[in-house]
Amino acid sequence: MKLSIVIVSYNVCTYVEECLDSVQKAAEGIVVEVFVVDNASSDDTVEVISRRYPWVKMIANQENLGFARANNIAIRQAAGDYVLLLNPDTVVGGSTLRQALDFMDAHPQAGGAGVMMHNADGTLAPESRRALPTPWVSCLKMLGFTKRYYMSHLPWDKPSQIEVISGAFCMLRRNALDEIGLLDEDFFMYGEDIDLSYRLLKGGWQNWYLPYPIVHYKGKSTQKSDYRYVHIFYQAMLIFFRKHYGHLSIFYTMPVKLAIYFCAGIALSDLLRKKLHL
Repeated sequence: MKLSIVIVSYNVCTYVEECLDSVQKAAEGIVVEVFVVDNASSDDTVEVISRRYPWVKMIANQENLGFARANNIAIRQAAGDYVLLLNPDTVVGGSTLRQALDFMDAHPQAGGAGVMMHNADGTLAPESRRALPTPWVSCLKMLGFTKRYYMSHLPWDKPSQIEVISGAFCMLRRNALDEIGLLDEDFFMYGEDIDLSYRLLKGGWQNWYLPYPIVHYKGKSTQKSDYRYVHIFYQAMLIFFRKHYGHLSIFYTMPVKLAIYFCAGIALSDLLRKKLHL
């Protein structure tokens, strides 16, 4: 088996269908298996996907297990030399899978790769290339200086080594996963792609950006307008920071922690104002 594709869904049936249609076309000529892991959607995702796409291996969870745990369920069953974690709100370019696989085959030190992501309006998504959120880079980003975080010095039209691969399209070498372990299930949603990317680098593997296109309807697979989202998002930042930078001096860690709490407070205040129509 060449490639195993894992798609985790939650109440986005229409987007999953569009994603699977693009995957079916892009996977022509490739020995591939596709898993859809549904996190107890309240819509008809399980019934529709099972009926319309009989070639998909459907896993229906009885509760929302989160992104990391749901992916790991399928990864443990996957037989591919490569595993692709793919968001349900993506559309894959016709030659993207083949080109990404060819690149990985030709670069045995590549542990993982992401691709050129386009927003729904056609613009390039800066999160296609990201740096690790070290204390310094995190402070810069929170102050609005994002060029370092988004590795803006890199060309868009050439493969480049990066530090963080987006979880929206994350192609992983199975041998690398076997060495570093699966997604960290302490992360319910958000941050697990950064953690996995960091562990790949620490394990001696390379992370790459590849100029092969997908469309990412950013945010359609999550609900960003409630308090739970704010809690999960900023909690993920704290989990990552404590896990990988907790050993640093308080003079390095305290400003970042305060900035995370400050940004979370601002986000909660904005949500409250919207709820109250202020």
